[in-house]
Amino acid sequence: MASENAYAAKIENGVVTSVIVIPFQDDDDAKVTAYCNSIGLTGTWVDTSYTGSRRGKYAAVGDSFDGNTFTSPNADQGKT
Repeated sequence: MASENAYAAKIENGVVTSVIVIPFQDDDDAKVTAYCNSIGLTGTWVDTSYTGSRRGKYAAVGDSFDGNTFTSPNADQGKT
């Protein structure tokens, strides 16, 4: 049986503070948070896709998270 990895972003006050690799958790944020908490990584964790197929983009430290979408801090700069 093949092992799949997933990516989890830690969210603090609507901002990504860390991104890590974890075992696949069915794209379920509750399972992602429970797994991370179970290995001693406290806080709220959400699934992020390195392909950007979910939530607009792959999460990066410093991105904003509105509960659905990751946004780069400079995403609106240069737009008029």
